[in-house]
Amino acid sequence: MDDEHTLPGGNASGIVTRVGDTVRKQWTSSTPSVHAFMSHLRQRGVEVPAPLGRDERGRQRIEFVRGSLAIDTGPLSADGLHRVGAMVRAIHDASETFTPPSGARWDSAITAPDSQIVCHNDLAPWNLVIGDRWVFIDWDAAAPSTRLWDLAYAAQTFTLSVLEAAPEDAADGLRAFVDGYGASAEFRTRLPLMMHRRAAAMLELLTTAHSHGREPWSSMFADGHGSHWAAVVDYVGTNQQTWLDALTAPRATSTCDGARPLDEA
Repeated sequence: MDDEHTLPGGNASGIVTRVGDTVRKQWTSSTPSVHAFMSHLRQRGVEVPAPLGRDERGRQRIEFVRGSLAIDTGPLSADGLHRVGAMVRAIHDASETFTPPSGARWDSAITAPDSQIVCHNDLAPWNLVIGDRWVFIDWDAAAPSTRLWDLAYAAQTFTLSVLEAAPEDAADGLRAFVDGYGASAEFRTRLPLMMHRRAAAMLELLTTAHSHGREPWSSMFADGHGSHWAAVVDYVGTNQQTWLDALTAPRATSTCDGARPLDEA
């Protein structure tokens, strides 16, 4: 076996290591369902790390994707945000044709408002590798959810996480991201409130886990995640009208790049 090296991150995934061109992490009861979903997305042409079964120690084997995490590369340009929004749309569209295996099990820490399609549930800069390929990693929290709930989290984490940014500047990035997704007028109208609700759900998870000593969320709360998400909830909630104005302002030309408009939640 190649030398094994521990990888940074993995807050909710336990110890994550690299062995050659593969990643190794704990195999759980939800892993077969997650790997089936990942394989389906790949078959539909979505860039997803290849799931490679179990290793000799019973751990997950997943393709290692070379590149840098988006959270470490600095703010994305408007074009970059547009590209990521389109990636989220491609995942959601491909998920529409996914049939979970019999007896599928999922493990997502935050309950979604409905179960319409299987979503990643953590599409964020700390899970996007940027290199020769742009690939979302860390699919362990994949579970049934809704397009709007998943989009709300992704849009917020990519565009409304630098809390020192002027809201008007952040709103420009939000617009680019949502344009890339090709969101419908209904989605654009509902998204600001849904981003606030999704951020509040994350804060509630961290706060409740900390009060009950439930790991890894309790330690994450103490390490600063709690104060960060409290500030996010305030920032996203205070500037609802700014987000709505940016998302619903008339466009001179279509920015949906051929994607069909979405009206379902």
